[in-house]
Amino acid sequence: MQRKNETATLEEQTAERNPLDQFGQWFDEMLGAGFAEPHAMNLATVGRTGEVTSRMVLLKSFDEAGFVFFTNYNSSKAQDLHATRAAALCFWWDRLYRQVRISGRVEKIPAADSAEYFRSRPRGSQLGTLASQQSQVIEDYSVLEKAYQDLQQHYQGQEIPCPEHWGGYRIIPGQYEFWQGRPNRLHDRLRYTLTEAGEWKLERLSP
Repeated sequence: MQRKNETATLEEQTAERNPLDQFGQWFDEMLGAGFAEPHAMNLATVGRTGEVTSRMVLLKSFDEAGFVFFTNYNSSKAQDLHATRAAALCFWWDRLYRQVRISGRVEKIPAADSAEYFRSRPRGSQLGTLASQQSQVIEDYSVLEKAYQDLQQHYQGQEIPCPEHWGGYRIIPGQYEFWQGRPNRLHDRLRYTLTEAGEWKLERLSP
């Protein structure tokens, strides 16, 4: 059976020379495809002892500086990122039969930028961020509910401050891979690798 969008192709001759431009083109097409959570991406990290873990997070922005998401700096993922300063992202857009993989080094964004984004969030999300001790074991759900209600009462009529243990990370890509599904499993795979000269090398990979 032919999959929808399996007639699309990804050719070296027409692909963007800069992978960020190629990502932006695909991202815009994805936004128009009606995904339930268009900003979802899989984040994979490696811990100090070499264990690999992954989870879904939300992409908040991307530009020439990198790809930004936000989290609790005391979380398991943050501990991994602090230990290795490296991570990988994977976007899977099934309606377009496309995948994008990105890997690179990681840095925290400035605290002022995190605070600015925190202020833009719904008040409920701000309180939820303060109420949750992310990745910590709790007795039951009522612990979260009580913490949320206590904070709601404490900050009634006040601005909620951005906690020091919460903020953004930026992944600075060193490699991109774009995958376009095609018939008979003869898929397109284009890899961009950043050279020491600061230029992007484009190569086709066998599927």
